[in-house]
Amino acid sequence: MKKLGLVITDGVGFRNFILSDFLQHAEKSFDEVVILSCLPKDVYKPHTNTRVIELDVFEETFKTWFFRKTKEIAHLKLHQKDNLGIQDNLKTNDSKLRTTRGYATRFIYKLTSLFHSEFHIQQLQKLQNSTFSNHKITKKYASILRIEQFNLLFFTHQRPPYIAPLVYVAQKLKLKTAAFIFSWDNLASKGRMASNFDYYLVWSDLMKQDLLLFYKSIMHTQIKIVGTPQFLPYVMHEYKITRQDFISEFNLDSHLKTICFSCGDISTSKNDELYIETIANAIIENKIEKVNFIVRTSPAEDSIRFYSLVEKFPFIKWNFPKWVQVRSDHQESWSQRIPTTEDVKLLRALLEYSDLNINMLSTMSLDFMLFDKPVINPIFGNATNGLYDDQRFLGYAHIEHLVNSKASKVVKTKDALLQAIIGYLAQDSDTENRKNFISQQVGVPLEETSKQLVESLKAWI
Repeated sequence: MKKLGLVITDGVGFRNFILSDFLQHAEKSFDEVVILSCLPKDVYKPHTNTRVIELDVFEETFKTWFFRKTKEIAHLKLHQKDNLGIQDNLKTNDSKLRTTRGYATRFIYKLTSLFHSEFHIQQLQKLQNSTFSNHKITKKYASILRIEQFNLLFFTHQRPPYIAPLVYVAQKLKLKTAAFIFSWDNLASKGRMASNFDYYLVWSDLMKQDLLLFYKSIMHTQIKIVGTPQFLPYVMHEYKITRQDFISEFNLDSHLKTICFSCGDISTSKNDELYIETIANAIIENKIEKVNFIVRTSPAEDSIRFYSLVEKFPFIKWNFPKWVQVRSDHQESWSQRIPTTEDVKLLRALLEYSDLNINMLSTMSLDFMLFDKPVINPIFGNATNGLYDDQRFLGYAHIEHLVNSKASKVVKTKDALLQAIIGYLAQDSDTENRKNFISQQVGVPLEETSKQLVESLKAWI
Protein backbone atom coordinates (compact mmCIF):
# COMPACT_ATOMS: atom_id res chain seq x y z
CA MET A 1 0.00 0.00 0.00
CA LYS A 2 1.34 3.43 -1.02
CA LYS A 3 0.25 6.16 1.38
CA LEU A 4 1.12 9.86 1.03
CA GLY A 5 1.01 12.44 3.80
CA LEU A 6 0.44 15.89 2.29
CA VAL A 7 1.54 18.69 4.66
CA ILE A 8 -0.26 21.97 3.92
CA THR A 9 1.43 24.77 5.86
CA ASP A 10 -0.34 27.96 4.75
CA GLY A 11 -2.80 29.70 2.46
CA VAL A 12 -0.53 29.69 -0.57
CA GLY A 13 0.10 25.96 -0.15
CA PHE A 14 -3.69 25.56 0.07
CA ARG A 15 -4.08 27.35 -3.26
CA ASN A 16 -1.21 25.46 -4.91
CA PHE A 17 -2.12 21.93 -3.86
CA ILE A 18 -5.83 21.98 -2.95
CA LEU A 19 -7.29 24.44 -5.48
CA SER A 20 -5.22 22.93 -8.29
CA ASP A 21 -5.66 19.44 -9.81
CA PHE A 22 -2.81 17.96 -7.74
CA LEU A 23 -5.10 15.94 -5.47
CA GLN A 24 -6.93 14.32 -8.39
CA HIS A 25 -3.61 13.07 -9.77
CA ALA A 26 -2.28 12.04 -6.36
CA GLU A 27 -5.37 10.03 -5.42
CA LYS A 28 -5.15 8.07 -8.67
CA SER A 29 -1.51 7.15 -8.04
CA PHE A 30 -1.49 6.52 -4.27
CA ASP A 31 -3.69 4.07 -2.41
CA GLU A 32 -4.40 6.80 0.11
CA VAL A 33 -3.64 10.50 0.52
CA VAL A 34 -4.07 12.16 3.91
CA ILE A 35 -3.73 15.91 4.44
CA LEU A 36 -1.78 17.01 7.51
CA SER A 37 -2.89 20.59 7.93
CA CYS A 38 -1.44 23.62 9.67
CA LEU A 39 -4.73 25.33 8.74
CA PRO A 40 -8.09 24.61 10.42
CA LYS A 41 -9.65 21.36 9.23
CA ASP A 42 -12.96 22.90 8.12
CA VAL A 43 -11.44 24.97 5.29
CA TYR A 44 -11.06 21.83 3.14
CA LYS A 45 -14.72 20.70 3.19
CA PRO A 46 -15.91 22.71 0.15
CA HIS A 47 -13.01 21.48 -1.97
CA THR A 48 -12.17 17.84 -1.22
CA ASN A 49 -13.31 14.69 0.56
CA THR A 50 -9.71 13.77 1.32
CA ARG A 51 -9.20 12.93 4.99
CA VAL A 52 -7.68 15.83 6.94
CA ILE A 53 -5.74 15.71 10.20
CA GLU A 54 -5.49 19.16 11.77
CA LEU A 55 -2.10 19.59 13.43
CA ASP A 56 -1.77 21.39 16.74
CA VAL A 57 0.04 24.70 16.34
CA PHE A 58 3.66 24.56 17.48
CA GLU A 59 5.00 27.78 19.00
CA GLU A 60 8.73 28.20 19.45
CA THR A 61 10.25 28.55 22.90
CA PHE A 62 13.17 30.92 23.32
CA LYS A 63 15.65 28.02 23.13
CA THR A 64 14.13 26.74 19.90
CA TRP A 65 14.11 30.24 18.43
CA PHE A 66 17.75 30.80 19.47
CA PHE A 67 19.17 27.74 17.74
CA ARG A 68 16.91 28.13 14.71
CA LYS A 69 17.93 31.77 14.35
CA THR A 70 21.62 30.92 14.80
CA LYS A 71 21.31 28.23 12.12
CA GLU A 72 19.67 30.67 9.70
CA ILE A 73 22.21 33.46 10.28
CA ALA A 74 25.08 30.97 9.93
CA HIS A 75 23.61 29.92 6.57
CA LEU A 76 23.46 33.54 5.45
CA LYS A 77 27.01 34.21 6.65
CA LEU A 78 28.25 31.14 4.77
CA HIS A 79 26.76 32.30 1.47
CA GLN A 80 26.92 36.10 1.70
CA LYS A 81 29.91 36.58 -0.64
CA ASP A 82 28.83 38.10 -3.96
CA ASN A 83 25.15 37.66 -3.05
CA LEU A 84 23.38 40.97 -2.45
CA GLY A 85 20.08 39.31 -1.58
CA ILE A 86 21.63 37.39 1.29
CA GLN A 87 23.66 40.43 2.40
CA ASP A 88 20.42 42.42 2.46
CA ASN A 89 18.71 39.68 4.44
CA LEU A 90 21.54 39.80 7.00
CA LYS A 91 20.98 43.54 7.48
CA THR A 92 17.22 43.05 7.81
CA ASN A 93 17.57 40.32 10.44
CA ASP A 94 19.96 42.32 12.64
CA SER A 95 18.43 43.96 15.71
CA LYS A 96 19.13 46.98 17.89
CA LEU A 97 16.25 46.28 20.27
CA ARG A 98 16.92 46.31 24.03
CA THR A 99 14.99 43.07 24.54
CA THR A 100 16.03 39.50 25.30
CA ARG A 101 15.79 38.57 21.63
CA GLY A 102 17.49 41.78 20.58
CA TYR A 103 20.52 41.05 22.78
CA ALA A 104 20.46 37.40 21.70
CA THR A 105 20.40 38.38 18.02
CA ARG A 106 23.49 40.55 18.41
CA PHE A 107 25.24 37.67 20.18
CA ILE A 108 24.21 35.33 17.34
CA TYR A 109 25.77 37.65 14.76
CA LYS A 110 29.07 37.64 16.67
CA LEU A 111 28.99 33.88 17.17
CA THR A 112 28.27 33.11 13.52
CA SER A 113 31.08 35.38 12.37
CA LEU A 114 33.36 32.60 13.66
CA PHE A 115 31.20 29.51 13.25
CA HIS A 116 29.20 29.29 10.05
CA SER A 117 30.40 26.23 8.14
CA GLU A 118 28.00 23.57 6.88
CA PHE A 119 29.22 21.36 9.74
CA HIS A 120 28.29 24.03 12.29
CA ILE A 121 24.89 24.52 10.64
CA GLN A 122 24.15 20.80 10.95
CA GLN A 123 25.17 20.87 14.61
CA LEU A 124 22.83 23.80 15.19
CA GLN A 125 20.04 21.82 13.53
CA LYS A 126 20.62 19.02 16.05
CA LEU A 127 20.54 21.51 18.93
CA GLN A 128 17.33 23.03 17.58
CA ASN A 129 15.78 19.55 17.36
CA SER A 130 16.78 18.80 20.95
CA THR A 131 14.82 21.79 22.25
CA PHE A 132 11.48 20.34 21.13
CA SER A 133 12.23 16.60 21.11
CA ASN A 134 10.17 16.09 24.28
CA HIS A 135 7.58 18.80 23.63
CA LYS A 136 3.96 17.64 24.01
CA ILE A 137 3.10 18.67 20.46
CA THR A 138 6.13 16.80 19.09
CA LYS A 139 4.87 13.70 20.89
CA LYS A 140 1.42 14.18 19.37
CA TYR A 141 3.00 14.39 15.92
CA ALA A 142 4.89 11.16 16.64
CA SER A 143 1.66 9.44 17.62
CA ILE A 144 -0.02 10.54 14.37
CA LEU A 145 2.83 9.27 12.22
CA ARG A 146 2.99 5.92 14.04
CA ILE A 147 -0.73 5.38 13.52
CA GLU A 148 -0.83 6.52 9.90
CA GLN A 149 2.27 4.67 8.67
CA PHE A 150 2.90 6.94 5.68
CA ASN A 151 5.33 5.86 2.97
CA LEU A 152 6.26 9.49 2.29
CA LEU A 153 5.60 12.81 3.99
CA PHE A 154 5.41 15.65 1.46
CA PHE A 155 5.95 19.19 2.78
CA THR A 156 4.51 21.82 0.43
CA HIS A 157 6.79 24.55 1.84
CA GLN A 158 10.38 24.11 3.03
CA ARG A 159 10.74 27.17 5.31
CA PRO A 160 8.05 27.63 8.03
CA PRO A 161 9.74 27.16 11.42
CA TYR A 162 6.66 25.48 12.88
CA ILE A 163 7.10 22.39 10.67
CA ALA A 164 10.49 21.53 12.21
CA PRO A 165 9.08 19.22 14.94
CA LEU A 166 7.10 17.24 12.35
CA VAL A 167 10.19 16.78 10.16
CA TYR A 168 12.18 15.74 13.23
CA VAL A 169 9.63 13.10 14.22
CA ALA A 170 9.55 11.73 10.66
CA GLN A 171 13.34 11.41 10.73
CA LYS A 172 13.28 9.60 14.07
CA LEU A 173 10.70 7.15 12.71
CA LYS A 174 12.74 6.60 9.52
CA LEU A 175 9.92 8.05 7.42
CA LYS A 176 10.92 9.51 4.06
CA THR A 177 10.34 13.24 3.63
CA ALA A 178 10.14 15.47 0.55
CA ALA A 179 9.91 19.26 0.32
CA PHE A 180 8.68 21.54 -2.44
CA ILE A 181 10.72 24.74 -2.86
CA PHE A 182 8.03 27.32 -2.37
CA SER A 183 9.00 30.38 -4.41
CA TRP A 184 11.36 31.65 -7.11
CA ASP A 185 13.43 33.69 -4.62
CA ASN A 186 13.54 31.29 -1.63
CA LEU A 187 16.98 29.83 -2.27
CA ALA A 188 18.92 32.78 -3.62
CA SER A 189 17.95 35.39 -1.02
CA LYS A 190 16.10 33.80 1.90
CA GLY A 191 17.27 31.98 5.03
CA ARG A 192 17.83 28.32 5.81
CA MET A 193 15.18 25.65 5.37
CA ALA A 194 13.26 24.53 8.44
CA SER A 195 15.13 21.22 8.47
CA ASN A 196 16.81 18.63 6.27
CA PHE A 197 14.66 16.53 3.95
CA ASP A 198 15.34 13.35 2.02
CA TYR A 199 14.11 14.68 -1.32
CA TYR A 200 13.44 18.04 -2.97
CA LEU A 201 11.08 19.19 -5.71
CA VAL A 202 12.10 22.31 -7.64
CA TRP A 203 10.65 24.53 -10.35
CA SER A 204 13.45 24.34 -12.92
CA ASP A 205 17.04 23.40 -13.65
CA LEU A 206 18.02 26.90 -12.54
CA MET A 207 16.46 26.27 -9.12
CA LYS A 208 18.13 22.86 -8.96
CA GLN A 209 21.53 24.49 -9.47
CA ASP A 210 20.71 27.02 -6.70
CA LEU A 211 19.77 24.20 -4.35
CA LEU A 212 23.04 22.39 -5.01
CA LEU A 213 24.96 25.64 -4.55
CA PHE A 214 23.45 26.63 -1.19
CA TYR A 215 23.10 23.13 0.29
CA LYS A 216 26.32 21.22 -0.35
CA SER A 217 25.15 18.06 1.40
CA ILE A 218 22.29 17.54 -1.10
CA MET A 219 22.97 15.21 -4.05
CA HIS A 220 21.63 15.46 -7.62
CA THR A 221 19.69 12.23 -7.07
CA GLN A 222 17.66 13.83 -4.28
CA ILE A 223 16.18 16.49 -6.60
CA LYS A 224 13.48 16.36 -9.27
CA ILE A 225 12.33 19.19 -11.55
CA VAL A 226 8.53 19.42 -11.53
CA GLY A 227 7.60 23.02 -12.38
CA THR A 228 5.22 24.64 -9.88
CA PRO A 229 1.50 24.18 -9.13
CA GLN A 230 1.35 27.90 -8.27
CA PHE A 231 0.09 28.67 -11.77
CA LEU A 232 -2.11 25.61 -12.41
CA PRO A 233 -5.47 27.43 -12.06
CA TYR A 234 -4.50 29.35 -15.20
CA VAL A 235 -4.96 26.22 -17.32
CA MET A 236 -7.94 24.76 -15.44
CA HIS A 237 -11.33 25.26 -17.07
CA GLU A 238 -13.21 25.71 -13.77
CA TYR A 239 -11.41 28.98 -13.05
CA LYS A 240 -12.02 30.63 -16.42
CA ILE A 241 -14.60 33.42 -16.74
CA THR A 242 -15.60 35.28 -19.89
CA ARG A 243 -14.26 38.64 -20.93
CA GLN A 244 -17.74 40.11 -20.59
CA ASP A 245 -18.03 38.86 -17.01
CA PHE A 246 -14.63 40.40 -16.27
CA ILE A 247 -15.73 43.74 -17.70
CA SER A 248 -18.97 43.61 -15.72
CA GLU A 249 -17.21 42.63 -12.48
CA PHE A 250 -14.99 45.73 -12.56
CA ASN A 251 -17.42 48.00 -14.43
CA LEU A 252 -14.88 48.65 -17.19
CA ASP A 253 -15.18 50.51 -20.49
CA SER A 254 -15.02 47.70 -23.05
CA HIS A 255 -13.60 50.07 -25.68
CA LEU A 256 -10.48 50.89 -23.64
CA LYS A 257 -7.33 48.90 -22.96
CA THR A 258 -6.74 47.81 -19.35
CA ILE A 259 -3.68 48.38 -17.15
CA CYS A 260 -3.36 46.31 -13.99
CA PHE A 261 -1.00 47.41 -11.23
CA SER A 262 -0.31 44.53 -8.84
CA CYS A 263 1.05 45.44 -5.42
CA GLY A 264 3.62 43.68 -3.29
CA ASP A 265 3.25 43.60 0.46
CA ILE A 266 4.37 46.59 2.50
CA SER A 267 7.55 44.91 3.78
CA THR A 268 9.25 45.05 0.35
CA SER A 269 7.03 47.22 -1.84
CA LYS A 270 6.70 50.46 0.11
CA ASN A 271 6.60 52.71 -2.98
CA ASP A 272 3.47 51.15 -4.49
CA GLU A 273 1.34 54.17 -3.56
CA LEU A 274 3.75 56.43 -5.45
CA TYR A 275 3.59 54.27 -8.58
CA ILE A 276 -0.21 54.07 -8.48
CA GLU A 277 -0.49 57.84 -8.05
CA THR A 278 1.98 58.46 -10.91
CA ILE A 279 -0.08 56.34 -13.29
CA ALA A 280 -3.39 57.82 -12.13
CA ASN A 281 -2.16 61.40 -12.59
CA ALA A 282 -0.84 60.55 -16.03
CA ILE A 283 -4.31 59.30 -16.99
CA ILE A 284 -5.95 62.48 -15.64
CA GLU A 285 -3.43 64.72 -17.43
CA ASN A 286 -3.78 62.79 -20.73
CA LYS A 287 -0.07 61.92 -20.72
CA ILE A 288 -1.06 58.38 -21.65
CA GLU A 289 -4.12 57.26 -23.56
CA LYS A 290 -7.40 56.70 -21.75
CA VAL A 291 -7.38 53.26 -20.15
CA ASN A 292 -9.14 51.18 -17.56
CA PHE A 293 -6.89 51.17 -14.48
CA ILE A 294 -7.19 48.29 -12.01
CA VAL A 295 -5.11 47.89 -8.85
CA ARG A 296 -4.79 44.48 -7.18
CA THR A 297 -3.36 44.61 -3.67
CA SER A 298 -1.32 41.88 -2.01
CA PRO A 299 -3.24 39.06 -0.28
CA ALA A 300 -0.57 39.13 2.45
CA GLU A 301 -1.89 42.43 3.88
CA ASP A 302 -5.11 44.37 4.34
CA SER A 303 -6.08 47.39 2.28
CA ILE A 304 -5.60 50.14 4.89
CA ARG A 305 -2.57 51.82 3.31
CA PHE A 306 -4.48 52.45 0.06
CA TYR A 307 -7.59 54.13 1.51
CA SER A 308 -6.39 57.65 0.67
CA LEU A 309 -5.85 56.64 -2.96
CA VAL A 310 -9.32 55.08 -3.13
CA GLU A 311 -10.77 58.47 -2.17
CA LYS A 312 -8.42 60.55 -4.31
CA PHE A 313 -8.85 58.60 -7.55
CA PRO A 314 -12.43 57.30 -7.77
CA PHE A 315 -11.89 56.06 -11.36
CA ILE A 316 -9.40 53.41 -10.23
CA LYS A 317 -10.94 49.95 -10.00
CA TRP A 318 -9.70 48.12 -6.91
CA ASN A 319 -9.26 44.39 -6.53
CA PHE A 320 -8.73 43.60 -2.86
CA PRO A 321 -7.96 39.85 -2.86
CA LYS A 322 -10.72 37.75 -1.35
CA TRP A 323 -8.60 35.76 1.07
CA VAL A 324 -10.15 34.73 4.38
CA GLN A 325 -8.33 34.91 7.72
CA VAL A 326 -9.05 31.47 9.19
CA ARG A 327 -6.96 31.74 12.36
CA SER A 328 -5.45 34.76 14.13
CA ASP A 329 -3.69 33.15 17.13
CA HIS A 330 -0.66 31.99 15.19
CA GLN A 331 3.00 33.07 15.18
CA GLU A 332 2.71 33.79 11.44
CA SER A 333 -0.90 35.00 11.20
CA TRP A 334 -0.51 36.00 7.54
CA SER A 335 0.04 32.32 6.73
CA GLN A 336 -3.50 31.62 7.95
CA ARG A 337 -5.15 33.55 5.11
CA ILE A 338 -6.61 31.34 2.39
CA PRO A 339 -7.93 32.29 -1.07
CA THR A 340 -11.54 31.87 -2.12
CA THR A 341 -12.39 30.22 -5.42
CA GLU A 342 -13.88 33.53 -6.52
CA ASP A 343 -10.53 35.26 -5.98
CA VAL A 344 -8.68 32.69 -8.07
CA LYS A 345 -11.16 33.25 -10.89
CA LEU A 346 -10.77 37.04 -10.70
CA LEU A 347 -6.99 36.80 -10.65
CA ARG A 348 -6.98 34.59 -13.71
CA ALA A 349 -9.33 37.03 -15.49
CA LEU A 350 -7.04 39.94 -14.62
CA LEU A 351 -4.11 38.09 -16.14
CA GLU A 352 -6.00 37.00 -19.23
CA TYR A 353 -7.88 40.18 -20.09
CA SER A 354 -5.56 42.99 -18.95
CA ASP A 355 -3.36 44.48 -21.66
CA LEU A 356 -0.43 45.50 -19.47
CA ASN A 357 0.86 44.76 -15.97
CA ILE A 358 2.95 47.01 -13.74
CA ASN A 359 4.53 45.78 -10.49
CA MET A 360 7.63 46.35 -8.37
CA LEU A 361 9.64 43.22 -9.29
CA SER A 362 7.15 40.77 -7.77
CA THR A 363 6.41 37.20 -8.77
CA MET A 364 3.27 38.57 -10.45
CA SER A 365 5.56 39.34 -13.36
CA LEU A 366 5.61 35.60 -14.02
CA ASP A 367 1.82 35.30 -13.69
CA PHE A 368 1.20 37.91 -16.39
CA MET A 369 3.96 36.58 -18.65
CA LEU A 370 2.27 33.17 -18.64
CA PHE A 371 -0.55 34.92 -20.50
CA ASP A 372 2.01 36.66 -22.73
CA LYS A 373 1.20 40.08 -21.30
CA PRO A 374 3.85 42.85 -21.24
CA VAL A 375 5.20 43.79 -17.82
CA ILE A 376 6.79 47.00 -16.48
CA ASN A 377 8.75 47.01 -13.22
CA PRO A 378 9.07 50.52 -11.67
CA ILE A 379 11.83 51.07 -9.09
CA PHE A 380 12.17 54.79 -8.35
CA GLY A 381 13.86 54.54 -4.94
CA ASN A 382 17.61 54.48 -4.36
CA ALA A 383 19.99 55.04 -1.45
CA THR A 384 20.10 58.82 -1.86
CA ASN A 385 16.75 60.19 -3.12
CA GLY A 386 14.74 59.74 0.08
CA LEU A 387 12.42 57.06 -1.29
CA TYR A 388 12.35 53.48 -0.11
CA ASP A 389 15.35 51.91 -1.86
CA ASP A 390 13.75 49.36 -4.15
CA GLN A 391 16.55 49.68 -6.74
CA ARG A 392 18.72 47.56 -4.46
CA PHE A 393 16.66 44.54 -5.52
CA LEU A 394 18.39 44.73 -8.89
CA GLY A 395 21.35 43.03 -7.20
CA TYR A 396 19.27 40.02 -6.10
CA ALA A 397 20.14 36.89 -8.08
CA HIS A 398 16.57 36.06 -9.16
CA ILE A 399 15.97 39.68 -10.25
CA GLU A 400 19.24 39.71 -12.21
CA HIS A 401 17.82 36.83 -14.25
CA LEU A 402 14.69 38.90 -14.95
CA VAL A 403 16.67 41.98 -15.98
CA ASN A 404 19.07 40.01 -18.17
CA SER A 405 16.18 38.28 -19.92
CA LYS A 406 14.72 41.61 -21.12
CA ALA A 407 11.32 40.01 -20.54
CA SER A 408 10.07 43.18 -18.82
CA LYS A 409 10.90 46.88 -18.88
CA VAL A 410 12.61 47.97 -15.65
CA VAL A 411 12.20 51.74 -15.16
CA LYS A 412 13.74 54.06 -12.59
CA THR A 413 11.97 57.39 -13.22
CA LYS A 414 8.47 58.77 -13.76
CA ASP A 415 9.24 59.70 -17.37
CA ALA A 416 10.66 56.25 -18.10
CA LEU A 417 7.53 54.64 -16.62
CA LEU A 418 5.21 56.75 -18.77
CA GLN A 419 7.26 56.10 -21.91
CA ALA A 420 7.21 52.36 -21.22
CA ILE A 421 3.42 52.45 -20.80
CA ILE A 422 2.95 54.41 -24.01
CA GLY A 423 5.31 52.07 -25.85
CA TYR A 424 3.69 48.83 -24.71
CA LEU A 425 0.14 50.08 -25.34
CA ALA A 426 1.18 50.95 -28.89
CA GLN A 427 3.32 47.90 -29.70
CA ASP A 428 4.61 44.85 -27.85
CA SER A 429 7.65 43.07 -29.31
CA ASP A 430 8.87 41.17 -26.23
CA THR A 431 6.88 37.94 -26.58
CA GLU A 432 9.96 35.82 -27.30
CA ASN A 433 11.85 37.23 -24.31
CA ARG A 434 8.91 36.42 -22.03
CA LYS A 435 8.67 32.86 -23.34
CA ASN A 436 12.39 32.31 -22.77
CA PHE A 437 12.20 33.69 -19.23
CA ILE A 438 9.21 31.50 -18.34
CA SER A 439 11.05 28.50 -19.74
CA GLN A 440 14.06 29.32 -17.54
CA GLN A 441 12.00 29.84 -14.36
CA VAL A 442 9.30 27.18 -14.78
CA GLY A 443 10.89 24.04 -16.18
CA VAL A 444 7.75 21.96 -16.85
CA PRO A 445 4.63 22.95 -18.86
CA LEU A 446 1.68 23.76 -16.60
CA GLU A 447 -0.47 21.01 -18.12
CA GLU A 448 2.11 18.41 -17.06
CA THR A 449 2.99 19.78 -13.61
CA SER A 450 0.67 17.75 -11.37
CA LYS A 451 1.48 14.52 -13.21
CA GLN A 452 5.21 15.23 -12.88
CA LEU A 453 4.83 16.09 -9.19
CA VAL A 454 2.99 12.87 -8.40
CA GLU A 455 5.27 10.64 -10.47
CA SER A 456 8.32 12.14 -8.75
CA LEU A 457 6.86 11.56 -5.29
CA LYS A 458 5.83 8.02 -6.16
CA ALA A 459 9.30 7.20 -7.48
CA TRP A 460 10.80 7.93 -4.04
CA ILE A 461 8.68 5.37 -2.20
